[in-house]
Amino acid sequence: MLRRSSFSYTVQARCSLAEAAALLADPTRQEDLHPLIVRVRRVPPRPGARASYDITDRLAAGPVRLPITYRADVLVDDADEIVTVARQWPATTVRNHTRLRAEPDGVVRIEVEITLAAPAPLFGYAFRQARAAHLGLAARLAVALDTIPPGSPAD
Repeated sequence: MLRRSSFSYTVQARCSLAEAAALLADPTRQEDLHPLIVRVRRVPPRPGARASYDITDRLAAGPVRLPITYRADVLVDDADEIVTVARQWPATTVRNHTRLRAEPDGVVRIEVEITLAAPAPLFGYAFRQARAAHLGLAARLAVALDTIPPGSPAD
């Protein structure tokens, strides 16, 4: 039996919508920002995906660190919305729905909703890891976006 739950967060950064969308839609640019990611490799996209990646995380199980590789597909990659779905064995899915909105004074508001589904015996661990990792990413995201130099290729 699968369990499912969601959490969300909001980040504000001084950058353009294009800069924020480019960073959020490209996991290869998140290796230094995401607390669990140790490797990202772009692979041929699955049918219906705009891009696909094999991502390796390092998960903690007590004192042991376990590498876990999963596939992440970018399904929507627009200036104001990004949707990705990551699939990992056994039957674990993480859906990331991000909305971006320009606000006054050059600020971009990034609203993220993460939905995790996993087998009941794994759910608690998987949900705690996902929430901690994504909140860690959120804490680093504004700083990373605020430091993108004006006129970068994402502009």
